[in-house]
Amino acid sequence: MNDTLGHELMRKKLSWTTRAMRRYENSNLFPTTLLIPVLAFFIIWNIVPLLWMVGLSFYNYSLVTGKPEVFIGFGNFIDILKNVSVWNCFGRTFLWVISTVGIETVLGVLLGFLFWNSADMTGRRLALTLLFAPMLLAPASTGTFFRLIYDPIFGVINQLLGQLGIKKIDFLGNLKWAFPCVALVDIWMWTPFMILITLAALGAVPKAELEAAKIDRIPWTKCIMHIILPYGKFILMLGIILRTIESFKTMDLIYLMTKGGPGNKTELIAISLWRKAFEGFTMGWSSALAVIMLLTAIAFTSVFLYILRVSKQWR
Repeated sequence: MNDTLGHELMRKKLSWTTRAMRRYENSNLFPTTLLIPVLAFFIIWNIVPLLWMVGLSFYNYSLVTGKPEVFIGFGNFIDILKNVSVWNCFGRTFLWVISTVGIETVLGVLLGFLFWNSADMTGRRLALTLLFAPMLLAPASTGTFFRLIYDPIFGVINQLLGQLGIKKIDFLGNLKWAFPCVALVDIWMWTPFMILITLAALGAVPKAELEAAKIDRIPWTKCIMHIILPYGKFILMLGIILRTIESFKTMDLIYLMTKGGPGNKTELIAISLWRKAFEGFTMGWSSALAVIMLLTAIAFTSVFLYILRVSKQWR
C-alpha cells in the first residue's frame, strides 16, 4: 500500500516537472536563457575593452612616465591626423589591402571555377586538400618559414639563383623587393580562402538554371553575369569583406619577416600601432589610433554592403 502510494506521488511529481519544463521551453524565456552565457562572454571580452579603449583615447596617458592620465579631448586624434608618418602608414596599408585582396580574389575566382568545372577530375579532393593547407598554417610559422626561404645567405631561392649564375638578392632587405615579397607570402597563404568562398558561391547557384542555360547554349559570359553572379555575389562579397578587414590589420606576418623594414617600406598601420602601444607605451595615443582603424574597417564594410544593395536594386 505504502509502495503504491509512493510510486503514485513520484509519478505525479515527475508529471508536474515535465509539464513545467515544457512550459518553460515553449516560453520566450528559454532562448533568452540560452543566450545569457554568450552575451556575457561578448560583453566581458568585447564591449568592455572597446568602451575602455574609446574612453582612453581622449586622455594623455603613458605607462612610462607614471603620471596620472590627463583628459585632452580630441587632442590625440588631432595629433594623429597631423602626423605625416601615420598617413604614410595608411597609404602603405591601403596599397597592401588593394594588392593582396585584389590578387587573391582574382586567383581564387579563377581556380574556384577550375575546380567547380572539374568535378570528375582524378585527384580533385587531394588537390583541394593540398591547396587549402597554407590557409591552415599559423601566420607566425609561415612568416618564419618564408624568412628562411628568402634568406640572402642560405635561403633556398638564393641557392637556386647562385646555381643559375645570378647574383644573390637580399629580398627582405632590399627596398624594391621587400614589399612585393611579403605580399606574395600573404597571397600564397590566403588565396585558398577565396577559392573556398568561390566554391561556396558557385554551390548556391541552382543547377536547374545552369542546365537550362547549357541547353539554350547561352554564352558563358552571359551565364556568369545573369545566373551565377546574382546568386553567388553575396557569398563572394562576404569573403572579400572578411579578407579586407583581415588584411587591413595584418601585423604578425610582416613583423616576423621584416619588422616593418627595410626602413619603413613594409610598416603597415597595425605595426605602427603595436610599436606605439607596446614599445612607446603611449596608451592614449595608441587607443585613438585603434579607434581610427576601427572606424576605417567599418567604412570598408559599409562600402561593400552599399555596393551589394545597389547591385541588388539594379538586378
